[in-house]
Amino acid sequence: MESIISFDLLKKLLPQKNPFVMVSHLLEYSEDAITTGMIVEEENLFIEGGCFNESGMIENIAQTTALHTGYDFYLRKEKAPIGYIGTISNVIVNRLPKLNEKITTKVEIIKEFMGVTMVHGSIYVGDEVLMTAKMKTFLESQ
Repeated sequence: MESIISFDLLKKLLPQKNPFVMVSHLLEYSEDAITTGMIVEEENLFIEGGCFNESGMIENIAQTTALHTGYDFYLRKEKAPIGYIGTISNVIVNRLPKLNEKITTKVEIIKEFMGVTMVHGSIYVGDEVLMTAKMKTFLESQ
């Protein structure tokens, strides 16, 4: 996985701090989409029975969404506001990723309006879709 930014910068763009960071690579970024990567490691807080659990996968999609916002504000040289998960819907889990698998998370921005962002997220290993979900996030007023 080849990041377009360093892991140190990525950590600064996310409000979460170790050991709660669930994204390790920014792979692609555009105005309406983002792709991140992460290797499922044993010390991850969301490991159960040798797999990255559903809660961790949802957090991974949320942090990918947060990274989209953080990177957008970084490119504009502005401080990013804190965001919160509002709703999670249409969650489909086909399988959980196993230890040492490289997951890729793609988030497409469906709509942004007045600090509310609606996204569709998908988590993959290679071409295999492991999970899809829709999520609505809210930005804290500045």
